[in-house]
Amino acid sequence: MIDILSLENDFEAVIFDCDGTLVHTPPLYADAWAAGFSLSGKRMNRAWYLERAGMSEGVLMDAFEREFDIVLDRQSVIATMRSHFLQDLHNVREVPAVAATVRRLAGLLPMAVASGGSREIVTETLQVVGLRKYFGHVVTIDDVANPKPAPDLFLHAAVLLGIRPGGCVVFEDSEQGLEAAQRAGMSVIDVNRLNVSEQQSELTICDSVQVDA
Repeated sequence: MIDILSLENDFEAVIFDCDGTLVHTPPLYADAWAAGFSLSGKRMNRAWYLERAGMSEGVLMDAFEREFDIVLDRQSVIATMRSHFLQDLHNVREVPAVAATVRRLAGLLPMAVASGGSREIVTETLQVVGLRKYFGHVVTIDDVANPKPAPDLFLHAAVLLGIRPGGCVVFEDSEQGLEAAQRAGMSVIDVNRLNVSEQQSELTICDSVQVDA
């Protein structure tokens, strides 16, 4: 079990996913992707997206094309999706337990974001919720060749931080992100398993996946 109140004693750096981890964006993305995919004449069901939340843009469009046996005008779909998302960005909210951890660790450990989202959206999202200033580096899908579950995003973040992979702990929410962190040789905290005890004002992780360095 990893105690997130003592990460500074156990790790050399912390890397955070963005969407679904630092900020609660899946509902916004669901609406934005529905608008983008509607250009194809096909309707995207919200539940279909939420089952795939966290996928990078290209991977999600691959899945949509397979689902409906179509070929998308990807440039137009992405432009529409991003525009719709950014228009609704004022509705985005941080994930309280994770954002509190970021603020607590400020100045104690180097921190980075490693997201499968685009730089345009990730940077603006972090700015809107006031978290961008806490991260020395923000790595997005624009910076690497392969999306999660490949380890590229996390490994690139570790290089920028100057920390060995085994010294990093990752906060993630998606299956592909958890796998990517494991493949990078990092310890990983599944934020879906965060327990918040208001009585003890304590945050702990139950049944977290850990990887030996």
